[in-house]
Amino acid sequence: MKELPPWKRDKPAGKSLPLTPEQKAAAKDRAERNGRRYPNLVDNMWASRQGKAGKI
Repeated sequence: MKELPPWKRDKPAGKSLPLTPEQKAAAKDRAERNGRRYPNLVDNMWASRQGKAGKI
């Protein structure tokens, strides 16, 4: 079964954590490389996952 896109999923349980300045910079850089002025939901989700694994 195909996974639902982020905007159609239920909100995750628990409290969310704000992005760190490094994660925000990574999301903004990714958005600019893809022709967007500002990061979108997918860029922010990508950056939050990268920060947990220390891959930024």
